[in-house]
Amino acid sequence: MLSYLGMETTVTSKGQIVLPAELRRRDDVRPGQIFRVRRVRRGEYRLVAVGRPRNQGLADALLACPVKGWLAPVESESTDTL
Repeated sequence: MLSYLGMETTVTSKGQIVLPAELRRRDDVRPGQIFRVRRVRRGEYRLVAVGRPRNQGLADALLACPVKGWLAPVESESTDTL
């Protein structure tokens, strides 16, 4: 359970910080998600998730469809006759 004091994590020798699993689950944080880090003042930082690109993962989801051939190409209409 989250407390009003937050959670603790440790900085690795490579300067990496692990976001605790409970927070990742609560906020649906996925591997590869981008965050912006802003220094508020010495020893205080703000971490903000950058919005995921629209339709992220859509191509993978469509390619993973178990029914092959369900997606049919749409014939384009020409504007030459307008």
